Formats: sequence, structure tokens, C-alpha cells
Amino acid sequence: MKKIFLTLITAIATFGFSQKGETITVKGSDTMVIIAQRWAELYMSKHPDVTVQVTGGGSGVGISAIINGTTDICNASRPMKKSEKEKLKQRFNTLGVEIKAAKDGLAIYTNDNLPITELSLAQLKDIYTGKTTNWKQVGGPDTKIIVYGRENSSGTYVYFKDNVLDGEDFASSVQTLPGTAAVVNAVSKDKNGIGYGGAAYAKGIKLLKVKKDVNSTAYAPTEENVKSGDYPISRYLYMYTRSRPTGVMKEYIDWILSKEGQEIVTKVGYFPVR
Repeated sequence: MKKIFLTLITAIATFGFSQKGETITVKGSDTMVIIAQRWAELYMSKHPDVTVQVTGGGSGVGISAIINGTTDICNASRPMKKSEKEKLKQRFNTLGVEIKAAKDGLAIYTNDNLPITELSLAQLKDIYTGKTTNWKQVGGPDTKIIVYGRENSSGTYVYFKDNVLDGEDFASSVQTLPGTAAVVNAVSKDKNGIGYGGAAYAKGIKLLKVKKDVNSTAYAPTEENVKSGDYPISRYLYMYTRSRPTGVMKEYIDWILSKEGQEIVTKVGYFPVR
């Protein structure tokens, strides 16, 4: 039931349908749903002959859709894998076009009332692989850590596994949720909870500072720290197309990368690429 409810929240958002105009379909990353909807809404307000349909579901869902030919643009919070590009090539004789649309500091969420302000990458890895199970082990209260994460179709899940867990498996005790909003909601209600996701979703929770190792300075996922590379788990947010964009789709993507489009990135809570 929870998954169905979230699907309804992140389902197709179509603003201003035009029977005579052009339609662009966008599908994929839940991390990018907020920003993709804002882009679509503003663009269509200025181009009433264009309809942009935005659907979430996860980066894996979007990548499958671009491979299957059922979306024009795939949103992904991780790069496409070599195996996925090969599937695209087999069907459309192209490796696709990768467009960096924004940057994100992958945030670590805890409840506001938890007296922890920072963790190292090693501590995060131990928490998510099940080696650390009590907040006392990382300087907090003597209580069990309740760990929340994303489903394996999520690009955020893949990025976290590759870059924080060094490719190791998540512990079986990690409670997987179908979207970033669900992770934020769970952590906001659980005084012993921890989760991860896009910085733009961080409402009613605390964002921890993260350090590369125990001897390093801990940094918050701010624009300055993400741009400088000091925040250790920052990433690009991507758009993929099957071939080089032309026509209306090129105009839309060019606008997203323009000053106006990138200003929306900042307003939503992510960071511009230029």
C-alpha cells in the first residue's frame, strides 16, 4: 500500500496538454522528480504548444524506458552502466547521449533530536553493512540504529552502494523504501533513524556533515562544498537521450542548461552545473 501511495505521488505530472503541439516524455529518477516537474511547468508556461510529461519510478525504470523506446528523456541520478548502453546499441544502434543537468550532494538524514552531527564514510559503511548497530558506537545514545534506504532500482541506491559501501551489500536489516520522500518521512518520525537521499528533499530532518576519514574535516552538503569537492559524496544528475537531441527536444534541453533553467536547480535545492 505504501508503495502504491508513493507511486501516485510521483506518477505522471502533465501540465497543460496541447493536442496540436509537441509532447516530450521524461521518465526516471525519483531524486529528480521535483526539479523535472519545475522545469516542465515553467517551460510549458512559456511554450503552450509543448507538453512535457514527467514520471518518476527510479533511475533504473527510466533507463529501461530509454532502452525500450518508451520515453524521450531518461532522468538518472547515476551514470548508465556499460551493459545498459550495450542494450541500447543493440536496439537503436546508438550508445545514447549523456547530459549533466545538475549536481547533488547526496545527503545523510537523521532525526532532528538525534545528538549526532557528523559521520565519516567508514562509519556510514559500517552502519549500512550491519557492522555498527548502536548509536553508542559512533558517539550517540545507547539505542539501536534504525536504517532506511532505497530499492535497488534507484540510482541513489546504486551510487550509495558503489561510493559509500565500496560495492559491498547492504545489511538485510536496512528497510528499503520506494522513494526519497518516503525515506525523509520515515526518518522524521524515527528518533533513531538514518537515511540518505537528495539534499532537495531535506525537510523536517537533520543533514549530517560527512568526512572522508576520521582525521578529515567534516563538511555539509552545501553548494560551496559540493562545487569544491570537499563534500565527499556529491554526484551529477543526468539526462539521457537515445540520439543527439533535435527540434523541440533540443530546445527544451538547451533551456534546462541555460541560466534560467539552472536557476530552477538552485531554487529546488540542488546545484547548477555551470
